[in-house]
Amino acid sequence: MQKILINKKIKNEAVKIFTVIAILTISISGLSGCVQQEVNTIKVSGAFAMFPMMGIWAEEYQKIHSDIKIDVSAQGAGKGMSDILGGLADIGMISREIDPAEISQGVFWVSVVEDAVVGTINSQNPVLDKIQENGLTREQLEAIFITGTITTWGQLVNTTNSDPIRVYTRSDSCGAAETWAKYLGDYTQDDFTDKASKVKDDPGVAGAVKDDVFGIGYNNLNYAYSSETKLPFEGLLAIPLDINENGTLDQNEDFYSTRDDILDAIYYDDYPSPPCRYLHLAAKGNFTGITYDFVYWILTEGQKYVRDGGYTVLSQEILNQQLSYLENGTRPEIT
Repeated sequence: MQKILINKKIKNEAVKIFTVIAILTISISGLSGCVQQEVNTIKVSGAFAMFPMMGIWAEEYQKIHSDIKIDVSAQGAGKGMSDILGGLADIGMISREIDPAEISQGVFWVSVVEDAVVGTINSQNPVLDKIQENGLTREQLEAIFITGTITTWGQLVNTTNSDPIRVYTRSDSCGAAETWAKYLGDYTQDDFTDKASKVKDDPGVAGAVKDDVFGIGYNNLNYAYSSETKLPFEGLLAIPLDINENGTLDQNEDFYSTRDDILDAIYYDDYPSPPCRYLHLAAKGNFTGITYDFVYWILTEGQKYVRDGGYTVLSQEILNQQLSYLENGTRPEIT
């Protein structure tokens, strides 16, 4: 039985996050119809947001289908979409909404889990106490990430502190950037302030903020919290959101201590959407052959691994809806 192989480039040993190009290989059966590939291989490409979950699914699926090989590459949602459209992958991991132009090219998808993007700051931030006491509003974050009208940490929390705010954003086309931008005011990734430092991939942004006491960024949930300890990675903290904008972090808004706390907030709709969002698996045309079987398993038996993987399960009603789309090969959006 072939074991999963994961190539990781850990940018800091204390911050155990996944690398730009991470490949898992697992042995599987049958041939997917749309991609030129080895027999018994499913090729998966796309979002960092779904990479940890896909790794678990692939490992568990291999235990019951040891003749299947699954190659999983995490290089961003944009790469996943281009790979399925170009015939380089069977499955694209997509962490944003599917664009109408992509639908017109034959992209079909099903939603499989929910997670969220969180703002991140350095754990030694000079005004950390005030941020944790009061939280930050959407408007404050918009002024930091988009308009650039708040430029120092003192300006943000109304103190005399003159330390600069250094913004980090993703350079690669990705769902995390699109989701965070949409939360800030229905913006896109192109609207982030031109003063922001652009960094490639989720681990890159997390590492940049971890290494910069004045840094601020955003990450998919599982690159801000450790899968082992369920605590924030050393050097990082999630930014608490003052959701009702009353100038203080109320008890029902304070759910950032552990990954389980914020997963509960996502499940019970206490964390806003966006930056909560569904994650999708996409293909050019419907899923077929062994690829169909794998996706069907993900939407059924594979759901039992979702919570431990650091994600939120979809309601049974939504899962049934996605299974109907998968079985019928069509969705209302593309009929």
